[in-house]
Amino acid sequence: MDKWYHPKGKLIGKGKLGEWSKDKSTVARRRAAISAKKGDSLKAARALGSLANVTKDAKTARLAKADSKYFYKRHKETKR
Repeated sequence: MDKWYHPKGKLIGKGKLGEWSKDKSTVARRRAAISAKKGDSLKAARALGSLANVTKDAKTARLAKADSKYFYKRHKETKR
């Protein structure tokens, strides 16, 4: 079966989301994601949203979606 989603780089590890891991605390996960995207909360939100949509692990999906919503909210607040 051919997958329709092909990320440009790794989603986890020293790649697209840095050291983001479902086993880390909320603060550590978000710090890793924002530092991997060089402070751009919109890019972090999109990367985490992509991860949440393609993963088969329920815990990863739930945490990535929550972090994605956090970064979208943060982007919206800083945009004003």
